[in-house]
Amino acid sequence: MASKSLYSQRDPVLKKRDDFEDVLEERRNSSDLRYAFKCYTPVLYKSLNPCKPSMLKNIVLQSDPLQYVINQVCAESGEPVELVQEEAAAILEEMAHRLQLSTVRFFAFTLSKAFKSLFRSVCVNEEGIQRLQQAIHEHPVVLLPSHRSYMDFLMMSYILYTYDLTLPVIAAGMDFMGMKFVGEMLRMSGAFFIRRSFGGDKLYWAVFSEYVKTMLRNGYAPIEFFLEGTRSRTSKSLTPKTGLLNIVMEPFFKGEVFDVSLVPVSISYERVLEEALYARELLGVPKPKESTSGLLKARKVLSEDYGSMHVYFGQPVSVRSLAQGRINRSQYNLVPRHIPKKPANGIQSFVNDAAYQLVRLQEENMVLKPWVLIATFLMQNLEGMELSQLVEQTVWLRDLARSFGAFLDWPEHSSGSKVVSSSLSLHRNLVSVSGGQVRLQAGQPTGASAESPEATLFEQAVSALSCASYRNQILHVFLRPALLAVAMQAAASSRKEEVYNCFSFLRNMFSNEFILCPGEAVQDFDEACYLLMKCGAVQMLQQGIVSMETGQATLPFLCAILEPFLQGYQVVCRYLYEEATDNLTERQFIPAVRSFAVKLHLAGSLRCYEALSSDLQKNALAALLRLNAVKKVKTPDQVVLKVNKLAVNSLEDTLGGKIPTQKPVLARL
Repeated sequence: MASKSLYSQRDPVLKKRDDFEDVLEERRNSSDLRYAFKCYTPVLYKSLNPCKPSMLKNIVLQSDPLQYVINQVCAESGEPVELVQEEAAAILEEMAHRLQLSTVRFFAFTLSKAFKSLFRSVCVNEEGIQRLQQAIHEHPVVLLPSHRSYMDFLMMSYILYTYDLTLPVIAAGMDFMGMKFVGEMLRMSGAFFIRRSFGGDKLYWAVFSEYVKTMLRNGYAPIEFFLEGTRSRTSKSLTPKTGLLNIVMEPFFKGEVFDVSLVPVSISYERVLEEALYARELLGVPKPKESTSGLLKARKVLSEDYGSMHVYFGQPVSVRSLAQGRINRSQYNLVPRHIPKKPANGIQSFVNDAAYQLVRLQEENMVLKPWVLIATFLMQNLEGMELSQLVEQTVWLRDLARSFGAFLDWPEHSSGSKVVSSSLSLHRNLVSVSGGQVRLQAGQPTGASAESPEATLFEQAVSALSCASYRNQILHVFLRPALLAVAMQAAASSRKEEVYNCFSFLRNMFSNEFILCPGEAVQDFDEACYLLMKCGAVQMLQQGIVSMETGQATLPFLCAILEPFLQGYQVVCRYLYEEATDNLTERQFIPAVRSFAVKLHLAGSLRCYEALSSDLQKNALAALLRLNAVKKVKTPDQVVLKVNKLAVNSLEDTLGGKIPTQKPVLARL
């Protein structure tokens, strides 16, 4: 199994992590101009000469796989070959990067200025850089960074340039093409542009996949893309998209390369530049269109303090090692290599498993600042907390998080009160401290509707969802123990199989909300039991799991971690049961659920702001579709949601704590 190769440690605390170096320290003490124009001689794959972008395009257009698809399209459409070839060339022209060292040097200079203004430090694990350098020399490399901000891909290229590593070519969305000058600058610094969706466009897919595979097969540069597909607006990892991962693995499956190295990169922000923008998007405010004028207006962020940033380059993962015993590559010998072949189910399952495990590795190496611990308690105490109590609770949570294997950056020689005060100061846009009380602060509504309860609620929700995004950074640490804590609370008895059934139900319900690897429910249950035993919260008896007195603080805290998600999913179920009509369309779903949640908030029967988030609403719908409580019916002009009212009502009760007994799964229990 891929999971055994990638993520198999039983005790996460035993894992040794690399030390960090601040790459901005030298920049603050020497010339940015000299840095930008330094001698840049990166190590190349097997000492190849770099390939010019124009030569790369010719190789792609003349390749057998693309010529095969061009002939197919001609046969199907009746268009002459020359016309389809011109169309393929135009697609490639729109897509391809035009990496130029002069542009890279310009970015090196300007980004140095910007990063020194924005961040106190940018810390990189140098051992990870050394591993990456070795990997680039030996095999084609794919860089897989986490994605929380537009800063991510700029910072990745900046770091690789700093350490004299080959600059990556980066998969970017077409949105950036709307930024006239900036879009072309990004192209000349290594970005290649792809459409968000290809539909059934066979020719576009062929050009795109052949372009990526040509770069990979020849090792011209590391390929970089985001497994999550888009920026996470919630700071939780998103369900991975496997299309590009499939493409970069295929040359190995076909025996065209000996191996491919996949490098997960974890990028952590003490303060995210887009925090308020994301919260507004989750509440239904349209995402601003990328534009050069928008970028210039955003210059005011340069006067803000965004704290520190950590970039952790993980261990390179060998596709060859992952595939051993799982993939029979001889199936690719049955047809000529240039003929496109849809991945067999076994291949697709392997790629999917690898994608989930890679995202878990990203999560595991995320560096967590004290603020995420503080935000966790503020979200559980929306009415506010005494500062002294917050300090005490934060220190307690620091120790619990460490015992669960969290990668915490906590100043070792500072008192708890000093650490908490420093964090509160950095995030003073979100919290206020007055008379020894700490509470979230909301902005003042403006405009014609400023006096309305809805406008006040909106500003409170922006503040709460911004704070929640920091709490979300640590959820992966507590997720499995929290699922077990809720399952113990809800199960009809303490018998192991009863608790496991509840755990399994919750895990299935939230498998779109969190990164939970398919088919690993038993492993996750084992891990949760181990961690709760380790911290003294539970004891495992012959056939039961019982809570201990020493777990009196831990178990309620873990239940409270999941409470907003349980409540949010209940709100969605309640809306579908009470108010959904027979002709509810997919497009109407999110605005309708949000209006329903607003109504509950204003009536005082709901305090959970996460229920207003479009991210939670989409994930809840995905779960209900998977559980067949809702079905999609396509009509000629729209998609209608058909609701099984009995099923959603039953699920609402279940999420409220009345989890029905299901057939026990006794494997390994």
